[in-house]
Amino acid sequence: MNALRTLVLMSFSLLAMVAAPQTVEAGSAVEINADANATLASFVGQNPSARELGRKAAGVLVFPSVIKAGLGLGGEYGEGVLIIRGEPAGYYNIISASFGFQLGVQSRSVIIMFMTEEALAGFRNAYGWKVGVDGSIVVVTVGAGGAIDTDTLTSPVIAFIFDAQGLMYNLSLEGSKISRIER
Repeated sequence: MNALRTLVLMSFSLLAMVAAPQTVEAGSAVEINADANATLASFVGQNPSARELGRKAAGVLVFPSVIKAGLGLGGEYGEGVLIIRGEPAGYYNIISASFGFQLGVQSRSVIIMFMTEEALAGFRNAYGWKVGVDGSIVVVTVGAGGAIDTDTLTSPVIAFIFDAQGLMYNLSLEGSKISRIER
């Protein structure tokens, strides 16, 4: 029993040391905008067909860096910007908690495209939009050199998760809550 307790404490200490340099700080509007623009440029660079899909979207919500960490209990947090017709239209955070077998830290980018005005209005009018409850999202995973077929994506809300880095791998947004923040 003592060996198990020692192992758990050592694992927790290791996780704390790994996660400490990546503490989440509240970004300013200028920082969030710059990071979102860089994320979009990277996304289009990896997937040229994403530009056409972005033009069709009523709004694009960009979370440049969503940090997820877990040791049995896990959590994730990131800040981003909603872009409508090329202009920032509000700042948001994404947060979730999870329980289960997990150990590690991961950083990823999330882009959510609202393909219809109705889907965008539903998101903007919600007080704390819950993924899977307030809106059904089709999650498209994008790997290196992956192409996006813009003709087959017909869902009103489409999410892209990419640039997963770290020791944990989970491509789900279920249970995440997105809320408006002031910047």
